[in-house]
Amino acid sequence: MNRLPIAKRVQILSLLCEGSSMRSISRLVDVSINTVTRELILAGQACADFHDRTVNGVQSKRVQCDEIWSFVEMKEARARQKKNTRPERVGDTWTWTGIDADSKLLISWFIGSRGASAAMTFMRDVKRRLANRIQLTTDGHRAYLDAVEDAFAGDIDYAMLVKMYGTPAEGERRYTPPVCLSAESSVITGNPDREHINTSYVERANLTMRMHMRRFTRLTNAFSKKFENHCHMVALYAVWYNFIRIHKTLRVTPAMQAGVTDRLFSYEELIGIVDEWEASQKEA
Repeated sequence: MNRLPIAKRVQILSLLCEGSSMRSISRLVDVSINTVTRELILAGQACADFHDRTVNGVQSKRVQCDEIWSFVEMKEARARQKKNTRPERVGDTWTWTGIDADSKLLISWFIGSRGASAAMTFMRDVKRRLANRIQLTTDGHRAYLDAVEDAFAGDIDYAMLVKMYGTPAEGERRYTPPVCLSAESSVITGNPDREHINTSYVERANLTMRMHMRRFTRLTNAFSKKFENHCHMVALYAVWYNFIRIHKTLRVTPAMQAGVTDRLFSYEELIGIVDEWEASQKEA
């Protein structure tokens, strides 16, 4: 099969991770939209496999978890109106993320609904990637309660941080975020250090995610049209964020700070990971 030059493949992946839409990448790199899609799919599959094999045995003290909203094809309200003809995995889509508070490593991510089943799948994945007992902080979403107990069986210092929000002024509800009026911490399991009960790091990481993936941008037409491609983009982003992007505060990548790797990855190495994965699939 004919393949693009490595320079063009690097350009496509770097633009995807810097928040460009697929059609704008098609114009900038001078390739078809189908070529951009193919590179995304291959990179997403390879990156999901690489993250699964590499981010394990993480030595962490404090982990923060949160969920970030997006949608596939159409928003949930419209999807419900079309419930009789609604395709599977269309409407509201939630990305669950778990961040190490010290290294900023994206330990785990999961894409699905915001319900109890998704929470349990996500928390089990967080647990299997950790090497020691941690302090965990989440928001007040009730699905976390059973999910954390199911995954950790009490072997955790767990607290919830419940934030109270005010109502935006009349006429500003669509574009103005609500104001946080107060935050109340609640110890659920173990003995968490109250000075470290917060979700600020994971919320900031989710902002980075929203800024660097075009399909997470609100009020545009760059939203995901297919659930699978949404997952591929998040998988690509996770490897870019952990292994390629230097954190401005840490001055190294989160993976280096966490001890997952001892070196900075390049886009060329990412292309090598993709090619190696593709070759292994052909041999299987």
